[in-house]
Amino acid sequence: MAERAALEELVRLQGERVRGLKQQKASAEQIEEEVSKLLKLKAQLGPDESKQKFVLKTPKDFDIAGQFDPMIPDAECLKIMCEILSSLQIGDFLVKVNDRRILDGMFAICGVPDSKFRTICSSVDKLDKVSWDEVKNEMVGEKGLAPEVADRIGDYVQQHGGVSLVEQLLQDPKLSQNKQALEGLRDLKLLFEYLTLFGIDDKISFDLSLARGLDYYTGVIYEAVLLQTPAQAGEEPLGVGSVAAGGRYDGLVGMFDPKGRKVPCVGLSIGVERIFSIVEQRLEALEEKVRTTETQVLVASAQKKLLEERLKLVSELWDAGIKAELIYKKNPKLLNQLQYCEEAGIPLVAIIGEQELKDGVIKLRSVASREEVDVRREDLVEEIKRRTSQSLCIC
Repeated sequence: MAERAALEELVRLQGERVRGLKQQKASAEQIEEEVSKLLKLKAQLGPDESKQKFVLKTPKDFDIAGQFDPMIPDAECLKIMCEILSSLQIGDFLVKVNDRRILDGMFAICGVPDSKFRTICSSVDKLDKVSWDEVKNEMVGEKGLAPEVADRIGDYVQQHGGVSLVEQLLQDPKLSQNKQALEGLRDLKLLFEYLTLFGIDDKISFDLSLARGLDYYTGVIYEAVLLQTPAQAGEEPLGVGSVAAGGRYDGLVGMFDPKGRKVPCVGLSIGVERIFSIVEQRLEALEEKVRTTETQVLVASAQKKLLEERLKLVSELWDAGIKAELIYKKNPKLLNQLQYCEEAGIPLVAIIGEQELKDGVIKLRSVASREEVDVRREDLVEEIKRRTSQSLCIC
């Protein structure tokens, strides 16, 4: 141990010498000589056996070929995706599913050369945006696929449906003879059974044109799209593509394991930017503003030297569970306070003035209608709760 410690110290000192020479911009020859010495010292040092190596382990229950059923987490991911999209209330949606093994098997039986699998896959993935004729022209004209091969692909990729389509393809005389495709179809049939149990099978469509461009997918792939609704007069159609996607990638994590062991993985992602784009377009069409705060009421003052009264009132509202705030300036102008509410989307203003203090009331103003009413201070909390419970707002 003492010898190793002494050697480690020599390595540290030599490392500092090399860094010092680099900072001093010494000659390349001198730096190279000292680096060579450093490497020799490190070689003498050897590996530190006391330090544990990182070992990627797969839980025993995650036996892909045995007890582990990968379709359960796949179905759960699709359930989560549907719950998220439903809660966002951005419109009706459909989740398309396919399997990378079915795609590869389909390409194989149709006669696509192995070297063209991925490039033809990217062409097929455009079917949700362009017609089949355009996709075929790209595959034949740009990518050199034989026309008859493209036609065979077209017979498959233009099909979509539910579990009945899966069962139909399981009886397909060519596709069912391909090992990869058969595995994918059997797993999809099981997946639909679980989706039915989860109550979301009506939101899922088996779509043979879904390809997803990433090479690391190894099984089920899926993508959620909004169902287009007819645009209102003056509105632009909402064309944002998929709003969520994911799939199974059992080989990805194993790339970082020295032994290359498979680790079962499945996941999904939500297209946050695309969803924001949808929300913004719809709010513009409705001429509504996005609220930047959850504040329900701003406590304001109509005259100077009423900071203490504002603090008392905002404290009362906080104690009652009302989301309230106030501007931190000692003597803000009333107009500035009202403008702040309009910009932030705060629906109500509780205004304190000298006369209101004498009368024991608070002037409650609706920011949208600019209507004002005097409310007795002891009734203010109830009135704010009544008004905010009636109004629906997007936060």
